[in-house]
Amino acid sequence: MDSMPVNWEALDTLIVDFAKSENLIEDSVTCSPSSSPSSSSYHQRMVIRQIRRSLEVGDIDAATDLLRVHAPFILDDHRFLFRLQKQKFIELLRRGTAEARDSAIDCLRTVLAPCALDAYPEAYEEFKHVLLAFIYDKDDPTSLVAHEWSERRRFDIAGLISSVLRAHMHAYDPLFAMALRYLISIHKGFCFRKGISSPISDLTLRLLLEERDSPATPQESLYEVPPFDEVDIQALAHAVELTRQGAIDSLRFAKGDLLQAFQLNELCRMRLDDSMLDELVREYCIYRGIVDSGLASSSVSGIQPLSEPLKVNKLDPGFSSSRSCSLEVDCETNKHSDGESSISNAHMNNSPEINADMMGKGTDVEIRYSCEPAGNHDDCSTSETHGPENSRVLQRHRSHGTGERSKRKRWRGRYDKHDSVPDVQQELTATAAATSTNLLEERQGLGLSLDSIGNRENMYETLLVMKDLASRGMAAEVVAEVNRIDPEFFGQNPVLLFHLKQIEFLKLVSTGDHSGALRVACSHLGPLAANDSLLLKALKETLLALLRPNEDALGRCLPLHALATSLQVAIGRRLGIEEPQLMKMMRAMLYTHNEWFKIQMCKDRFEGLLKIDSLKEINTPLLSDAASKSNADASTNGSSQVTVSSSGRIVEDGSSPTQVSSGDVVCDENAILKVMEFLALPRADAIHLLAQYNGNAETVIQQIFA
Repeated sequence: MDSMPVNWEALDTLIVDFAKSENLIEDSVTCSPSSSPSSSSYHQRMVIRQIRRSLEVGDIDAATDLLRVHAPFILDDHRFLFRLQKQKFIELLRRGTAEARDSAIDCLRTVLAPCALDAYPEAYEEFKHVLLAFIYDKDDPTSLVAHEWSERRRFDIAGLISSVLRAHMHAYDPLFAMALRYLISIHKGFCFRKGISSPISDLTLRLLLEERDSPATPQESLYEVPPFDEVDIQALAHAVELTRQGAIDSLRFAKGDLLQAFQLNELCRMRLDDSMLDELVREYCIYRGIVDSGLASSSVSGIQPLSEPLKVNKLDPGFSSSRSCSLEVDCETNKHSDGESSISNAHMNNSPEINADMMGKGTDVEIRYSCEPAGNHDDCSTSETHGPENSRVLQRHRSHGTGERSKRKRWRGRYDKHDSVPDVQQELTATAAATSTNLLEERQGLGLSLDSIGNRENMYETLLVMKDLASRGMAAEVVAEVNRIDPEFFGQNPVLLFHLKQIEFLKLVSTGDHSGALRVACSHLGPLAANDSLLLKALKETLLALLRPNEDALGRCLPLHALATSLQVAIGRRLGIEEPQLMKMMRAMLYTHNEWFKIQMCKDRFEGLLKIDSLKEINTPLLSDAASKSNADASTNGSSQVTVSSSGRIVEDGSSPTQVSSGDVVCDENAILKVMEFLALPRADAIHLLAQYNGNAETVIQQIFA
């Protein structure tokens, strides 16, 4: 399966917001828990988890006490009170003591019977049926109340109460958790429809649980005519795999608010394995330098203990350390008054990424440009920077890195750790360790020994130092440091070297040193492009910077954070540090998200809400504009429609209704919705059927029911 580039800075923002919302990290510069903007939502989610936990273990009294304090409206609603007391009755009988049986009878008389009269139409019949639990034992295989005795009932009522509480308290899960649920769901659906195996199925199957919480439904009649737009009904139904009636119920409960129905009512019903998710996030944060690794954490990233420094002997020419490595270069201009670049919410909106499909000596390359101004950096590097001067720069940067490390957040972990599923952390660590062991054995088989990095902590810090150097545009220093660690690295990764020298060239042009820039081009860029024709176009467009001396070529298209990430991945693999599993998941899931909506022939109405669009924003000013042209589209806010051609390109169409082209047949949007509604079909299947019958919805329906 293919993958696609990811805007890692946008993902960083989502991950940090998630970790802060769940109190997984500690940050000395953040506000206190009592004043944190997310503390209220976190407290509400914790209350819901505590109530869920009590119900799942059958402690109905503890759950009732919590509800009485935090959500008394639940106990005032006889629909929920009846279900809770019926479960309490079963739990009392389950104890099997005479005292518990007397308490069960008292529960019947004082609470359950009165509630059964007006809870809901079927409640009284359910009340009479549950009385059979006095006769049939919980272990009786012929029991007529086996369903009531089943412990599965605990989880059903826990899910229902949790759904109602989330909606009432507006206790949204963090955006990243909801986006992950949505992307995994689409990924599974795409793989099933195409009949292909998923390369990340071992992770997605464990991360997204099969069970969903019961939906929160309104009290109104389910048979009244829904006052909702059919477009909204179908969009919700197919986004989260609901029946049409289920989508109507969800919209009615959300009072017609499509986004609330999608985000709060439906996505939050999907359950994630919290323990596994925390480990994936922790692994990613350590790798990206968001949280401090610490000796205890290094095994998560697949780091092995090292006792000797690294010394690289001559490598096998057929070996490439970045077989699966990607070069991602981000194009964004962030202007700050102090000239320094920063990761902020701007990355969520303006940090594009493209796939340049460049391959040199068997190396797959993903290019994403991210531009930040570097005018105030006085470490302007040239090709002639060597030896002691470079060492002083690197030593100074390592000292700076020590200060930066002290500012990193500390991993706190989830408070309710007894909710964790056992052995998830051990499984993730074992997977990373096995991969890392293979990489180390491969490296040792090629004659690499260890000679400059004292231990696993220093090795990891060295990676982050090089990543920071690259993100600051210090290309020559990066090249020197990499050559010191592994002299053969750039021989196996010429595309990485090309882009580092590209940075150096643009930096010299921006300072007016055209002679130095041309020396870099003649000594490095030209020979590298001569050996790889795919780099020739990039070289030509880079040289155009000489013709525009007054333009900020450096700030406009200098690859910084993305190039730094690519360098970290490539060198990390050489050192036995595998990239986080979350990075692999995001590449695969964003690719299937794109492909899924090509099949549906429409734009995802919810990708902006979940920030999925920011994770795959594409802009290619330096290397290629083909990707941006093929993905040109317009916003679908409100009830605006889009037109999708047979090529899959999404284009804005101001006319109403929208028409969709499938082959030579033009399908009216209303016809598509009619077929979807009457035949309960996915959008893509409805379009294909309409194409067979010249776009006539009535003919399609008649043929199906004939």
